[in-house]
Amino acid sequence: DMDSRVMLLRALGFGRADLVVTAPKSWIDVDTMADIDDVGHLHLAKLYCLILASKQKTYVKPLCPNSDRNKSLLKESAMEIAMVGLGRMGGNMVTRLLRGGHSVFCYDTNQDVMNQYVSDGAISSSSLEDLVLKLSTPRKIWVMVPHGEATQTTITKLSNLLDPEDIIIDGGNNHYPDTIKLGKHLHDKQLRFLDVGTSGGIWGLQQGYSLMIGGDKTAFEHMTPIFESLAANGKSGYAYVGKTGAGHYLKMVHNGVEYALMESYAEGFELLDSSDEYDFNLEEVSEIWSNGSVIRSWLLDLIHQALKDDNKLTDIKPYVEDSGEGRWTVTESIRLGIPLPVITASLQQRFRSRQSEPFGAKLLAVMRNYFGGHAIHKN
Repeated sequence: DMDSRVMLLRALGFGRADLVVTAPKSWIDVDTMADIDDVGHLHLAKLYCLILASKQKTYVKPLCPNSDRNKSLLKESAMEIAMVGLGRMGGNMVTRLLRGGHSVFCYDTNQDVMNQYVSDGAISSSSLEDLVLKLSTPRKIWVMVPHGEATQTTITKLSNLLDPEDIIIDGGNNHYPDTIKLGKHLHDKQLRFLDVGTSGGIWGLQQGYSLMIGGDKTAFEHMTPIFESLAANGKSGYAYVGKTGAGHYLKMVHNGVEYALMESYAEGFELLDSSDEYDFNLEEVSEIWSNGSVIRSWLLDLIHQALKDDNKLTDIKPYVEDSGEGRWTVTESIRLGIPLPVITASLQQRFRSRQSEPFGAKLLAVMRNYFGGHAIHKN
């Protein structure tokens, strides 16, 4: 049952035989596992012994494999963490943490989604209250839900369930002023809070994430093993960047830069595609530019893959969404009086892409006709 699974997971690496069985009959010696050099397999083997012991009403000898390497692996993977929100990024982060040997508890309003990660070794919860009860202190809960009301509601509810010194991590794209307010609320409740700007998208599972971390410095130091498991290139992929809000502020500007880079690539390829002098193979161009060029990048690698799949993007509508961070970046530039012409133009271009018959363009055509008699193209 669920309680047994939780107890078994907690027993991993801690020698908590008292959590598993009620009456001793014999011992299962797991010290012989010293030759296992993979932490994931080591944990599976130990979990098997614990399950076997519980069925046999048998005590398990304290789980302390002999080899120095296994002791080191267990020390590195001893963290317990919960993930709230199992969307594309949250779910992939659960998988990456499990692969890193961590004990991962999860909660999502969609039970079917939770079941996918339970089959990989995560422990599901029926509610936030249930999740909190299952965690040992200090609890560490990573919230990965849509920014705005969902984030505010989830974290506020958690704050009423947790104990002082527990840690809440907001890994979404919350607007930094909201993050600052939330941080003050949690500080008043003696809870530790980290805002983590998270970049990497759906590729983070395999390649790791870029983590921009603001908030409580002691919480950051406590969470280092988690960050190292999630980040790309280990310690190079994450850093503590400042007080509460700094992580989300940095991610906001990161996304503004992303808008501008994407728009630049889009404009360049559109010009090549429209040339009346040359017939460029755009897939080939993207591959050439990806090798040794000054403008090579991961975004260009993705462009190459997209054009390889469909060189003319035949089934794609020219409709581009924005998730808010670009707007916040432009608003911040206005507040500080810092010109961001390229980032601003890239955001405006996304707005224009969603208009099938923009009124402003119609009015421009009419004005040219009225003052100069220029032709109008009618529907």
